[in-house]
Amino acid sequence: MIKAVFFDVDGTLVSHAENEVPASTRRSINKLKERNIKCVVATGRHMLELAELPVRDIEFDGYITLNGQLCLDDRRSVICGTPISGKDKEQIIRLFEEQRLPIVLVEKDAMYINFVNQQVEQAQKAVSTDVPSPGSYTGNEIYQAVAYVDQKEGDFLKSCLPECKITRWNEYAVDIISCHGGKRYGIEQYLEKYSISRQETMSFGDGENDIEMLEFTEVGIAMGNAGDEVKACADFAAAGIDEDGIEKALQHYGLID
Repeated sequence: MIKAVFFDVDGTLVSHAENEVPASTRRSINKLKERNIKCVVATGRHMLELAELPVRDIEFDGYITLNGQLCLDDRRSVICGTPISGKDKEQIIRLFEEQRLPIVLVEKDAMYINFVNQQVEQAQKAVSTDVPSPGSYTGNEIYQAVAYVDQKEGDFLKSCLPECKITRWNEYAVDIISCHGGKRYGIEQYLEKYSISRQETMSFGDGENDIEMLEFTEVGIAMGNAGDEVKACADFAAAGIDEDGIEKALQHYGLID
C-alpha cells in the first residue's frame, strides 16, 4: 500500500510549455490527499523558487528541496540539512569569487549569483525562472551550487570537486551538492520522521537528478518527456506531463480512480 508519493517539479509537476501545473495533476494530488497519501515535493529547487512557480498554491505534505540537501515538513520546519563542506566548499567559493564560471550559491534562506552571461539567461528561461540577483559570499552554509557550464566545463568541475554529486538539468547548467546527500537521502529522512517504509513509496521524475529517487522508491515512474537514461531506471514510463501523465499513471496503479 502506497503511503507517500514524491514528485519532482520541473517537467513533472510544472509544464514549462504551458507554465502551469496541469489540471489533471491538481486533481490527482487532491485525490491522493483525500486518501491520506502524503504528497511530497522532491526537487532541485529552493523554497524561494517554489514560491514563484505555479506550485506555490498547492499545500504539500513535505518538501525535499535542493536535491535532498534541505528537507522540510508540511509546516516548513527543517527535518535535515546537508551542506557542502571541506575542500570542495573552498573550491566552489574560489571559483565563485574568481568569476571563472557563472555560479549560484544556495543557502538556507538565500541564493545569489556571481555574474550573468547568455548561458545563464538561456538556462533560466527554459525553466521559467528569473536569474538570481548578484551577490557576494556571505560566509553561511552552502547547501547547493548551480554552475552554468557546457559539457567540457562540467567535466572540469567533476575533476576538481571529488566529494560532490553533479547532475545536469539543462545543456548549460548543472546542480552541485554534497555526495553525502541527494534526493534518496532526503526521502529516507522524511520516511523515518513519519514511520513510512520504503515499500510504501512511489515517485515521479523526468531528469538526471531524479534517477536515484526513482530507483529507491518502491515504484519509480518516469514521465514520458524524460530521457531514455531516466526511463531505463524506472519501473514504469508514464505519458508526458502535457498528456495527463501523472493522473494516468496513478490510475494505472490503482491509487486514484
